[in-house]
This record gives sequence, C-alpha cells and structure tokens, in this order.
Amino acid sequence: MRRTPKSAPEIDERVYDRLSNALMEGKLRAGTKLAEHKLADALGVSRERVRKALHRLAADRRIDIIPNRGARVPSPSAEEIRAVYQAHRTLEAGVLLQLGTSLSEAMLASLEEHLRKERDAARANDRALSVRLSGEFHILLVDALDNEELSRFIRDLLSRSSIMVSLYEHAGHSACGVDEHAAIVDALRKGDPMSAVALSRDHFTHVQERLDFPETVSAPVNFEEIFQN
Repeated sequence: MRRTPKSAPEIDERVYDRLSNALMEGKLRAGTKLAEHKLADALGVSRERVRKALHRLAADRRIDIIPNRGARVPSPSAEEIRAVYQAHRTLEAGVLLQLGTSLSEAMLASLEEHLRKERDAARANDRALSVRLSGEFHILLVDALDNEELSRFIRDLLSRSSIMVSLYEHAGHSACGVDEHAAIVDALRKGDPMSAVALSRDHFTHVQERLDFPETVSAPVNFEEIFQN
C-alpha cells in the first residue's frame, strides 16, 4: 500500500473506515494516544494518509486533536456525558411532538426497516454497525421534519454520543437499544406522541446509565494487533 500513487482516494477512505470502525467497536480505549507513525506501520500506509484520516475523525468529533500533543481517543467526563444526553432528550422531545401529527406511512415503513437492520446487527454481534445504526435511528426521526438546522444539531450530538457508547457501553446491551427504539416507533404508529416522548426520555436515560467507566489507559496499545486483519 505504501507504493500506491499519492492520489488514491480509495486508500484514504479505507484508512478512515478502519480507524472509524476500531473506534465504534470499542477497540481503542478512552484516552489512547493515536500516534501517526504507529498507526501508519499497523495499517501499512504513509503517515500522511493517517494524518488525513485523523483530521476527518476530528472534524466528525470522534477523536480529539490537541495542539502540541497530537490525536487521542476522547475520554469524556461524567459531566460531559450528562450534558450531551440532556441535550438529546430535550431536542428529540420536540422532534417527536412534531412527528406525532405528521408522520407518514412511508416514514413508518422506513423506521420499521431500520429496526430490522438494527436487530440483524445485534444478532450478528456487529458492534460497529450496531452503534452506527443506533445513531441513524435518531437521524431518521429528525430528518423527517426537513429542518436542516435541527438535523445538524442532532448529528453533532450523535457524533459525540456514539463515541461515548463505543467507549463505555458493554456490547451485550445493543439489543436493549433496539427494543427501546421499537417502542418509540410503536407509540408514533398509535398516534401517541406524548408516550413516544416519555419512551425517548427513558431510552436516553437508560443508555446513559449503561455507560461504565473503565480504569484509565495505562498499558501500551498494540495497534498491530488491533489492525491485523
């Protein structure tokens, strides 16, 4: 891979995807230093390609890049997590109240299809896909309102909370989230937005409560082992 042309967007995308998936699968622990040269060796690419991918991930708010200290996996505090989920609960409540009077049959069918994908990912124990689909469920809801500003706010929150889930939620809890999403959809189908709001509030509270803070990273990270396949 190191001898490929400098302009090779497919390789840039592959590097980005592998780093993103490692984050979503919880293989990179909170606070891990993402050293460019070590990642380049593990991935078999140049440091420039790794640097490009890290800057994309930082723009997505999935990692932190600190001046003079480099890139790191985020290590959000309990207070930061509380603030993000409070914002989620507040914004989605307004979304669901509006959807309660305007949700079409086509949108309900789209949500049901999405729930099927979530269940399939949970059964397959595909951690990265489960986390991504879980976030996309909430994006489907807000996008149905066709409000670009609101969609942008919620996408930003989801970029941050998806990393929180990847870092601190046990993989076995994925199925719980699917069931809670299904309950929200059922309430919307019944034309009961107030119940949907209550279920959404409980869902975000449950996700927050399922986050388990491990000990701070101390042992060196073996990137070769993480990216061996």
